[in-house]
Amino acid sequence: MPQVPIEQLKDYIGKELGHSDWLTVDQERVDRFADCTGDHQFIHVDPERARETPFGGTIAHGFLSLSLMPMLMEGLMVTPAGTRMGVNYGLDSLRFIQPVRVGSRVRLALTLLDAYEKNPGQWLLKGRAVMEIEGAEKPAYVAETLALCIL
Repeated sequence: MPQVPIEQLKDYIGKELGHSDWLTVDQERVDRFADCTGDHQFIHVDPERARETPFGGTIAHGFLSLSLMPMLMEGLMVTPAGTRMGVNYGLDSLRFIQPVRVGSRVRLALTLLDAYEKNPGQWLLKGRAVMEIEGAEKPAYVAETLALCIL
């Protein structure tokens, strides 16, 4: 995460910070997520049965798509200079717009919405994260994410 002087942090509010690289969501990743969470619904793990659904094949779990956010966000979010660590502070909103079909490529677009000192030595950053699906008009999801930076 690029660090910027605290006095310059507000200059980034409202600005798109960039896009991640594209990532292919493959069946192996979906299967491993199903094993981790115990969610083995056929639309995620049975390509043959899933072919008969309106999706035409297996789809990634919504929460798998969401769990890719930290990895895809790496290097995009600006943080106050001197940040020693950042912790997930939650989501203010999340809407799954359309499923991610297995084999699709996704990337994350990130915009800084707000940044303020929550407590001495702690800055709360609010970002708008949009997971784009290559070739699709609509994103997989739109989320307002919160990160607490500890200086």
